[in-house]
Amino acid sequence: MLTLNIPGLGTIVNVCAIVIGGLTGLIFGSKISRKIQETLNVSMAIAVMFLGIGGTLSHMLVVKEGTIATQGEMMVIFSLAIGGVIGEIIDIDARMEQFGNWLKVRSGNAKDTRFVADFVNASLTVCIGAMAIVGSIEDGIHANHSILFAKAVLDMVIIMVMTASAGKGCIFSAVPVGLLQGSVTILSFLIAGLITDQAMANLSYVGNILIFCVGLNLLFGKKVRVANLLPALVIACFFH
Repeated sequence: MLTLNIPGLGTIVNVCAIVIGGLTGLIFGSKISRKIQETLNVSMAIAVMFLGIGGTLSHMLVVKEGTIATQGEMMVIFSLAIGGVIGEIIDIDARMEQFGNWLKVRSGNAKDTRFVADFVNASLTVCIGAMAIVGSIEDGIHANHSILFAKAVLDMVIIMVMTASAGKGCIFSAVPVGLLQGSVTILSFLIAGLITDQAMANLSYVGNILIFCVGLNLLFGKKVRVANLLPALVIACFFH
């Protein structure tokens, strides 16, 4: 039996799944009433928030001697604080919006006033999280695509619903997914021996908090510049 042990295959499948899901949502979204679209948008926001909460609590709460305790609070505080400062200095959020505006023009959607916001929200939803990073690392080191294949199915459904309820800007989240996961896959192949289990756990911990913030923005409008908190993921990896 032929096995496709090709590093990067997981990201390729993930990108294709997002495009397929987005196009499906775009086709059927026009057939759905505005009221249902709004309900889908709220439902998606709530789902993303609870995915973030669940993932965060799975790392934060531990059972010790029959009691529930918390862990990693200082790591989270310092990672978000330091990462946030770095992100604000670089202003990743503004750069993502600039990239979104460039895509809007280049894709022939210059008149779509929601394109950039939809692109940024969708991109952050499918880029941030343990599956994206851990899956890319597994893809790069062991050519194990299973995590990214599972993520591809989830992302296809998420982007399909987001595109149906929001707009075509969501489809272009495939671009940053390809760039991010592809870069992590290549980098992990080069520095395989330096990646520790604790670093991965910390990254997942902080990543799930950022996922919650994405859901918050989807539900209430842009309250948190999530992109400017992305450096927190890197800072978290240095805590042991």
